[in-house]
Amino acid sequence: MSRSMSRTPKRRRGFSAMELLVTLPILMFLLFGLFEFAILFHARTLVAEASRVGARAATLRDCEPEKIADAVRETLPKSMQAGMELDYVLGERTGDKVLIGVRVSMADASPDLLWPVGFSLKGRDLYAETLMVKE
Repeated sequence: MSRSMSRTPKRRRGFSAMELLVTLPILMFLLFGLFEFAILFHARTLVAEASRVGARAATLRDCEPEKIADAVRETLPKSMQAGMELDYVLGERTGDKVLIGVRVSMADASPDLLWPVGFSLKGRDLYAETLMVKE
C-alpha cells in the first residue's frame, strides 16, 4: 500500500505545469481584453464630453470653427488630439441647430493589446456627436 502511494506524486508531477500552460494564454487573453475594453470605454466617455464641449462653444454668438476646435482639443488628452477629426454644422441664427461630431482613432486612444489574436484597433474609430440649439 505504501508503494502505490509513493508512485502517485511522481505520476502527477507534470500535471500542474500542463494545466498552467493550457490555461495561462486564455487567462491572459481575457485580462488583456478586459483592460483594453476599460481603456476604450473611458476614451469613449472623453470623446463624448469633447463633443458636448464643442457643441456648447458652437451655440454661442460669433463662434468660429477654430474656437470650437480649441475647446474640443482642451477636453481630449494629447495622445488623442493628433488624429482628431471634427465635423460641424453651424447654424446662422438664434434657434438654428448646431451639430458637432468628434472622431478619434481607437489606436490613438488605447494600446493595441489583442492584435496577436487577430483583433486589431487599426482602422476603427470612436465617434460622438452632439446636437444643440444656437443661442
